Amino acid sequence: MKNYLKIFSAFVFLSFIFQCTAQKTQGNSQAAALVASGEFTFNAERAHPLDYDVLNVLNSLPNAPASRVLQLNGQGYVIEIRKEKVEVALPYFGRVFNPSIGRQDNSLRFTTKDFALTNTPGKKGKTVFRIKPRDNRDVSDINIEVFTNGKAFVSIKSNDRQPITFDGYISKNEEPKEKL
Repeated sequence: MKNYLKIFSAFVFLSFIFQCTAQKTQGNSQAAALVASGEFTFNAERAHPLDYDVLNVLNSLPNAPASRVLQLNGQGYVIEIRKEKVEVALPYFGRVFNPSIGRQDNSLRFTTKDFALTNTPGKKGKTVFRIKPRDNRDVSDINIEVFTNGKAFVSIKSNDRQPITFDGYISKNEEPKEKL
């Protein structure tokens, strides 16, 4: 009877571990189709600020975890890539060297229609997309690394800010809603 109890408890423990490590991923074929089309939406789940002043402030808050990762909790922070345009709506945590006067929101929110997009295959099946907006003076480079399971890692380099990185997953673009 003791052996059955040990086997059952080991089974429950292992099933709990596998359930906790389950991630929000897509099938390899769906992620590969999105990467091949070059049109997808990056959904940010976590932000990784690189400025230690921001990290020190965050760590000084009561009940704050001592980590360098900010959970974004699905607030609609995305990069939408289409053939004709790229829309960026991401938060920014860090130092802005040349803030705009009268600008209330210092997040990364813009739409570019004049951009250079290149994609190159990387190691272990990942694909790296490089976007260089030509009509935005603030952001100089957006690099998106898409892995075979649909997870993605984004790094954004700006001319007037410290760099910031995000991780999340890719999904199919939503169809634009027709106006009545």
